[in-house]
Amino acid sequence: MLTAPFEYRRAERVEDVIEWLSDETRETKILAGGHSLLPLMKLRLATPAILVDVSALRELQGVQEDGEVLRVGAFTRYVELARHSLINQKASLLSQAANVVGDLQVRNRGTIGGSLCHADPAADLPAAVLALEAQLVILGPNGTRRESAEAFFMAPFVTTLGRQEILAAIEIPLSTQNARSTYLKRPHPASGYPVIGVACLIDAIHNQTIGTARLAITGIASTAFRASAAEAQLVGGRLDAETIAKAASTAAINAPLDDDEHTEYKQQLVQVYVSRALQQVAAQED
Repeated sequence: MLTAPFEYRRAERVEDVIEWLSDETRETKILAGGHSLLPLMKLRLATPAILVDVSALRELQGVQEDGEVLRVGAFTRYVELARHSLINQKASLLSQAANVVGDLQVRNRGTIGGSLCHADPAADLPAAVLALEAQLVILGPNGTRRESAEAFFMAPFVTTLGRQEILAAIEIPLSTQNARSTYLKRPHPASGYPVIGVACLIDAIHNQTIGTARLAITGIASTAFRASAAEAQLVGGRLDAETIAKAASTAAINAPLDDDEHTEYKQQLVQVYVSRALQQVAAQED
């Protein structure tokens, strides 16, 4: 299949991107990895008049420690997320999730910003950034603003990103030395997308008492979401079999699932995979 005709532009400055996005007479899309956008264009489900290639913008790339946060450029590729020493040391949950995205070819081309802005409800990385309580740095004609990951995802393929805005970076609060994390997913046998993916971060303090618990789930609902009730149940306890079972059950009961013939099955998936993720984290503490 062929795409509809479009104009290709290679951006040299972020300001140029924002200016081109501000043209209301012609639909403009940003080209990052292209894994999601180009198939949509070939199916004529997306017909932008202009494609803006941002691969030359250095300010959108790379990883650096900036005070109390780890700043990850939006154009940073999955393979860098999986292998970068700073991410492995300071935010290993992100590297764990990136390492199981698609296959090697996808990881060599796909970008974190492209994934988050596309907001596929079955993507891996939204769960990781939710559990890490990341802030998204967004640039637009009115300057810079920050949006929490939890507020960013509104609906399937819908975010708070404005028409004239671009995601520049993801800022991740640095984890403590006591923090343990895992990303566990059940991949679809054909696509590799998660049927369910659970991002789990536990910070145990005071002789194994849980001080911080974060659980984010993707693939199973209309958007990735935090299992807040289960998190609250974990805090103050110990990561033993009884606590894990109760938290997994709570996560399943409170999951924002569509009410259909598959709801019971999805609840079971949530319970099983939250339990397994917590068990993996508990094993890291031994």
